[in-house]
Amino acid sequence: MRENTAEILELANYTVLTATNGKEGVQMAQESSPDLIICDIMMPELDGYGVLHLLGKDDTTTGIPFVFLTAKVEKDDYRKGMTMGADDYLTKPYDDIELLNAVEMRLQKSERLKKKFERTADGLDEFIQEAKSLDLIAKLAEGKKVKTLKKKETIYTEGSFPSNIFFLQKGKVKAYKSNDYGKEFITDLYKEGDFFGYLDLLQGNPYQETAITFENTEVAIIPKEDFFNLLQGNRDVATKFIKMLSNEIKDREERLLQLAYNSVRKRVAQALVVLVQRYQDDKNKLFSISITREDIAAMAGTATETVIRTLSDFKEEKLVDMKGSLITVLEYDKLLRLRN
Repeated sequence: MRENTAEILELANYTVLTATNGKEGVQMAQESSPDLIICDIMMPELDGYGVLHLLGKDDTTTGIPFVFLTAKVEKDDYRKGMTMGADDYLTKPYDDIELLNAVEMRLQKSERLKKKFERTADGLDEFIQEAKSLDLIAKLAEGKKVKTLKKKETIYTEGSFPSNIFFLQKGKVKAYKSNDYGKEFITDLYKEGDFFGYLDLLQGNPYQETAITFENTEVAIIPKEDFFNLLQGNRDVATKFIKMLSNEIKDREERLLQLAYNSVRKRVAQALVVLVQRYQDDKNKLFSISITREDIAAMAGTATETVIRTLSDFKEEKLVDMKGSLITVLEYDKLLRLRN
């Protein structure tokens, strides 16, 4: 059966690797990173369920489309395989066309989901349409509501319970935590194309921070039910979505590390660098942003008076220019490489 399946696929111009047991198959998949895995359930050494479990725990293989090939046709067996994350389920005996159609369909869907979706409103719609093509979340697009907010309007508050995730279509948003004395620390900055408000929703906790607009803003609101349908409905979609979001977590961890060990001067410089990285539209032009000294202090984790003095020093060193609340970064590279 293994040889016949491989021969059919090779005749259709696919490159095929075969393994004689489940243990060997796991090792081969980890080493070769195939585009698709076809796996029997009843195998020596390690059965198909074990193979799927191990590959699903490995970041390098968890997103690979996985098709079960088996003679077991009982409903419970089918449900178990699909619940564990299998993408398709072919029962023996099968004909050549059935096999090739299943392989071609899964590869096409996987390729669409691997595309780099633009982090814009159109990119969100494209991502949604791709997910809808898998018949997973037919109502997600219809459930997307757009809310227009003015400058300094609150999107959600620390301590409230999440019921949505948010996609920033236009404008700028900051997220911050407050201590008992009302002092703020900015934990994240969001720009057009960012998703936010999802971590606490995933954990089932109240919001750990407050999100407020920097300027006039448009936010798409996605209900939590649709969000969970997106994550739970298909392994490929979940993998794509989680990878897209995980970069924000890495950025936050890096900023917290810098906050702990960098000098105040370095932290203020880093706050300006983060603003440039987040919000610069044209890299051929100098970056300018209207921002309060209090917000920079909240980013750098220091007092407002300290920020004012440090920015004055930067201005004298011709690293920045200032006109009221408008700050223009003149020497981005020097700020980036500023010594601690």
